[in-house]
Amino acid sequence: MSTTTTEKPLDSRTKTPTSSGATPPETGPRERRNPKRSGGGRTPGPSQRAAPAWRARLRGSYAILAFILLWEFAPLLGSPAFQVFLPRFHEVALAWWELLVSGQLWEHFAASFARSIVGFAIATAAGIALGLLIGWYRALHEALNPLLEVFRNTAALALLPVFVLLLGIGELSKITIVVYAAFFPVLLNTAAGVKTVDPLLIRAGMTLGLNRYQLFTQVVLPASVPTIFTGIRIAGSSAILVLVAAEMVGAKSGLGFLITSSQNSFLIPQMYAGVLTISLLGLIVNSALVALERRVSRWNSTL
Repeated sequence: MSTTTTEKPLDSRTKTPTSSGATPPETGPRERRNPKRSGGGRTPGPSQRAAPAWRARLRGSYAILAFILLWEFAPLLGSPAFQVFLPRFHEVALAWWELLVSGQLWEHFAASFARSIVGFAIATAAGIALGLLIGWYRALHEALNPLLEVFRNTAALALLPVFVLLLGIGELSKITIVVYAAFFPVLLNTAAGVKTVDPLLIRAGMTLGLNRYQLFTQVVLPASVPTIFTGIRIAGSSAILVLVAAEMVGAKSGLGFLITSSQNSFLIPQMYAGVLTISLLGLIVNSALVALERRVSRWNSTL
């Protein structure tokens, strides 16, 4: 009597016989997911990270474009006399280009830029140095705070006649008033930045065995950088505004002189061209300070 044996089917992956109806064990390598399909584990490249920044700048340009269009067509709604005092944007742009080609604009721009940079640099250095001392030493703050509050609440333009009488109408008086206007924002923000450092950071530094000098340079000063740069940016704007006002009073060059001389000569488009150049100067200074702040504060991810 013969017996018949049935061969069990072989599993194509494991080459082992399997019984009918049973699920073969999975012993081979698992199928890997295609990263291009799933998108898992992919880190955005530099171009992808920079895309939101470019979109934000593009959205921000819409407001500027709308303002230019409003300036271009709004004077048409007024009388001819109104259009004389508020010329259209293309007329101002043409006057700005003529001043640039003739070299007058660059001469006045360079004079204002040099005065503002020199005064701003002096004010920043002095304000940071004194602000760090006042913020770190409580006794010094209590001694100097009343005097600083008196001068801080005195407008810089109110002291312009005093500076002109004492220092003349030359470069020294203009640089001095820029120093005065830019000094207090840097001083007060520096002192506030030192005082408002997180006490937990100071305790952690003391726990690690840092001495007073190391605690100041390695903990307090880096933590104060964002607040210090806030004061520096405010000081940059104040320096330009006060300088232009000083140049309007008594100067032979500068953007403020360009505006007043154009107004007195009834060159209205050139006057507006000088105003636009002041805005350009402020934009350049602010952009440079923002770039410097990001470079110094690379550790701060919020910048």
